[in-house]
Amino acid sequence: MVKINETSTPEKSSSDIKGELSYDDKVIEKITGIALEQTRGLLDIDGGFISNIKNKLVNTDNPTDGVSVEVGKEQVAVDLNIIVEYGADVRRVYDDIKSTISREINKITGLDVVEVNVRVVDIQKKEEFDKKSTSLQDKAQDVTSSVGKSASKGIDKAKDTMKSDEEPARVK
Repeated sequence: MVKINETSTPEKSSSDIKGELSYDDKVIEKITGIALEQTRGLLDIDGGFISNIKNKLVNTDNPTDGVSVEVGKEQVAVDLNIIVEYGADVRRVYDDIKSTISREINKITGLDVVEVNVRVVDIQKKEEFDKKSTSLQDKAQDVTSSVGKSASKGIDKAKDTMKSDEEPARVK
């Protein structure tokens, strides 16, 4: 009987492999911004003057605007400037923000959120906020759309006129 020597290489577990996992600040900022999108009473995270001008000019969906973080090897600190909906209990909004940020960052990265600083920079009614949030790009699209509709109506009218000109006259 022939005996075959079997040699096996022991598999390395992930704990035997050296290395380091780290996160860019913008990753934590993005997690924070996306996580807060559904917070009741929170109208916006305010990115400051330049960011607000940029957002007035074009539609941008940058969830990192207005979010500032400090990321360590095991912990995170978050700073936000927010706009709150008029009538909302700001303390409840703050508590929701803290628990949402802490839960989502820990779930996704394993990092512990040790500090969340929130500064309320404005309070607005939802209608007022929606009106102010219309960008120049939105306004330009509205104008373009109405011009396009008017042009289509004009073309249709011209076609109808041309068809009626082609019909033989009923009277001489």
